[in-house]
Amino acid sequence: MIGNLDYSVLQIIWWLIASVVGSLFLFLNFVQGGQTLLFTVPKDEQEKALIINSLGRKWELTFTTLVLFGGALFAAFPKFYATSFGGAYWVWMLILFTFIIQAVSYEYRKKPQNFLGSATYEAFLFINGSAGILLIGTAVGTFFTGSSFSLNDFNQVTWQTPYRGLEAARNFFNLSLGLFLVFNARVLGAMYLVNNINHKPLTDRCRKSAWTSFLWSLPFLLFVLVNLLFMTGYAVNPETGEIFLQKGKYLQNLLGNPITTILLLAGLIFVIYGVMLTCFKEKNNGIWFSGLGTVLVGLSVFFLAGYNNTAFYPSSFDLQSSLTIHNASSSHYTLTAMTYVALGVPFVLAYIAYVWKQMDSKNLTMDELAGEDAEEMY
Repeated sequence: MIGNLDYSVLQIIWWLIASVVGSLFLFLNFVQGGQTLLFTVPKDEQEKALIINSLGRKWELTFTTLVLFGGALFAAFPKFYATSFGGAYWVWMLILFTFIIQAVSYEYRKKPQNFLGSATYEAFLFINGSAGILLIGTAVGTFFTGSSFSLNDFNQVTWQTPYRGLEAARNFFNLSLGLFLVFNARVLGAMYLVNNINHKPLTDRCRKSAWTSFLWSLPFLLFVLVNLLFMTGYAVNPETGEIFLQKGKYLQNLLGNPITTILLLAGLIFVIYGVMLTCFKEKNNGIWFSGLGTVLVGLSVFFLAGYNNTAFYPSSFDLQSSLTIHNASSSHYTLTAMTYVALGVPFVLAYIAYVWKQMDSKNLTMDELAGEDAEEMY
């Protein structure tokens, strides 16, 4: 039955799958956001150890989801993968570097004879949570503002700047999206710690931090949303495949696809509700509402970029080099085979949810931390 699906339907399905994975990654950035709190929220080394060990139980999920997102794009939309990773390689190398030092930090921070010292690895964690997420946000921003590249008849990419993707940070829209993701990750990180740690002095400070980060995120979110409503977008003529500039393109995408609008509005409401629960109602479950809201907002952003005859990776240098879900995808055979494999994903997610529940069945406490073997501590 899957093999009989139309080629364009498979392309739509795989943009949906990639969007879901990317949106889940944005939620899992609570690990990175929590890492940026290490130098402001804890008052002593014991509280810092609580935070690191709480986040250390989940950091692999974020990294694995990022790899899965890249793998899904590589398999389903190889032309995008080759263009972006082959042209804007400096930005992707720096992003990868920040995640490498994160893995190294969790592995070696408490190892005997650590000649760099714990503070160095804690600084690495902060860099991963701040610079890493900022760069990811600016890269996603280019889905709307475009990148300076061209493709020849053999699909060889020529990048038009020597900065190889880093120039995206000079665009205030891209930068604002990145900064919003950084502060939203801090909000999610603080709320996760409230949910996962049983140490009231620390969790009270996490609640205050969540509210402060939420307020800092609002100007950047407002700037991004207003610009999306009025900016000129990269549209595709469905008959000819020609790329052209269209005023108010993303507003038209919102109005033309009620599902995207509902996802965006519902996501924002869930994020706000989770923050209110955590910061003013002193509930511990706000992370799940704001986490769901982050996923829904992420889905709406990806839908705006890829659906409704829109170029999801536009070229600001050569319009006709822009990539769409139709001209950048794998063959019908490849997408069909991958769809059969994807049928097993819900079972993997169910297993992850089960393991997560078992790991968090009891909140982390000072006594539990003191009782852990040194080898098990991060």
